[in-house]
Amino acid sequence: MEPLIVINFKTYEQATGENALNLARICDAAAKETGVNIIIAPQHADIYRIASEVSIPVFAQHFDNIKYGSNTGHILPESLKAAGAVGSLLNHSENRINLASIEACVKKLESLGMASIVCTNNVATTMAAAALDPDYVAIEPPELIGSGISVSQAQPDIITGSVKVVKKISKEVEVLCGAGVSTADDVKSAMELGAEGVLLASGVVCAKDQDKALRDLINF
Repeated sequence: MEPLIVINFKTYEQATGENALNLARICDAAAKETGVNIIIAPQHADIYRIASEVSIPVFAQHFDNIKYGSNTGHILPESLKAAGAVGSLLNHSENRINLASIEACVKKLESLGMASIVCTNNVATTMAAAALDPDYVAIEPPELIGSGISVSQAQPDIITGSVKVVKKISKEVEVLCGAGVSTADDVKSAMELGAEGVLLASGVVCAKDQDKALRDLINF
């Protein structure tokens, strides 16, 4: 089974504006040439241009649980869909929301025909998130994010525990492994522990050679 690779562009300079488009093209080419499933999550301002130029799925990094109307400065999910996004991250450790908001946002995405990736930080939160029936849960211990130390290497039990509780709740919810993922061995380890893919950012986004970093990552 080919893994799912989700690349969060965050707000790195290397993934902003023209740089974001260049990175999206790198990801698109790698997906086409290798057959590996790659999802990218650029900043909101870059979604429309990127979605217009690549064929791989484009996700938002976050949105607000609002409806059309007077919500200055908030992010309307319908606007993300109109811009070309086909899903969204939710509850990333850098942008936490409460459980009720996660539930409402998952349902909103479902109503729009969009996919959801709910980020979690431990097995208990993963279990709660899985009960909301998202498409994916991504387990990311916050202390390992951006550390270069993969959760699959440092805390394998959190992955196996998460997979176990998720599959008890729903076999349809897929588990991603995040935090510190940067090498093919990290991806291989995550898959061996039961995850269906990985969520990462700096390992590719901040690499001196983004294309090489991505190719090395998926060459497992």
